[in-house]
Amino acid sequence: MSATIAEKVLALKAGKAEVVPGEIVTVEPDLAMSHDNAGLVIKQFRQIGVDEVWNPAKIVIPLDHRAPAESEKTAAAHKSIRQFVQEQGIEHFYDIKEGICHQVVVENGHILPGELAVGTDSHTTSYGCIGAVSTGIGATEMAAVWAVGKIWLRVPDTLKITVKGRFPENVYAKDLILHIAGNLTAEGANYRSIEYYGETIERMSISERFTIANLSMEMGAKFAVVPYDEVTEAYMKGLGKEEYEPVFADSDASYFKEYDFNVSGLKPKLAVPHHVDNIADVAEYAGMKIDQVVLGSCTNGRLDDLEIAARYLEGRKVASNVRMLVIPASRSIYLQALEKGLIKTFLEAEAVVLNSGCGPCLGAHQGILAPGEKCLATTNRNFKGRMGSTEAEVYLASPATAAASAVAGEVVVP
Repeated sequence: MSATIAEKVLALKAGKAEVVPGEIVTVEPDLAMSHDNAGLVIKQFRQIGVDEVWNPAKIVIPLDHRAPAESEKTAAAHKSIRQFVQEQGIEHFYDIKEGICHQVVVENGHILPGELAVGTDSHTTSYGCIGAVSTGIGATEMAAVWAVGKIWLRVPDTLKITVKGRFPENVYAKDLILHIAGNLTAEGANYRSIEYYGETIERMSISERFTIANLSMEMGAKFAVVPYDEVTEAYMKGLGKEEYEPVFADSDASYFKEYDFNVSGLKPKLAVPHHVDNIADVAEYAGMKIDQVVLGSCTNGRLDDLEIAARYLEGRKVASNVRMLVIPASRSIYLQALEKGLIKTFLEAEAVVLNSGCGPCLGAHQGILAPGEKCLATTNRNFKGRMGSTEAEVYLASPATAAASAVAGEVVVP
């Protein structure tokens, strides 16, 4: 029987020859990731009554959402996580210094092509950038995974998205995935796996694929996978990883629905408040005054994103009416940006460079918005109240649009 990538991986992890969409399977994940919400997972785990986690080598915990701790409550939660990590012998613990969970997982090789990951963060779909199958789960579900090493999943239908053409100047992967989200809508991939194909996708770097897989969750995707290829192979070799088994869809696999996109005429896009699928051309909002720009997050905080933005900021200043926050996705990326002189460029442009973490993206700290303020961000959500006040507005865009607009003091087409 022919099968998609998700069907093959779930069958493999369930120890079955094949599975079909709608079937419930019990699987053991290759990776169980939690961030600051591991504090809640620990409380649930204690209630189960198990003394030890099923496999400390498969658990990864980076502290990133409220790092450093912005309140006594968070500090206490972080303390409980550190104590639990030591007690359980969990090797892969990354304290506040390391960066955003998804970036940390991928760049440290904690997930490999063909593997299955679960994480207590909705954007765990990001690991599809290297050909893995990954999804977000709740804290109670994760506590059970920690206890017994198993979780049940329903085998999803799969969508096939094929993208052709070359990006016009100043149009990027972020613009593409916003365009796709606008077409499919926020519910267009509900509990479905997405496989991305086509020449445009094949030319993308792992970072660009990361952006695509990350934002696929905003269409409701259970999984989002860019199939393993030479780009993935080269990236994994760079991490020193060569022993893994990539999984490919059969050529005659059956898809729930297929979509085709061509980027040749694509224009820079915005996700307009208060929904990620509320998409418009940047040009439609040109001239709108903004108060804050956020460059970073697990969606667009990698080195290439910082390089793109730096080109617009070189020799210029952020407008006096704008606060620009720059947040490298990880300590590793921060160091690379330092070596390349990008941090100097940002500081000379009078942007504020923050430690690697999530901070303003979830409205926790380090740049939340006041009533009436408008923010242009490279993050992944623009829900009402997401970045602070429910009376503020968040617009999502590419690093190019964000940086060019920060200099102009208003939304501009890069």
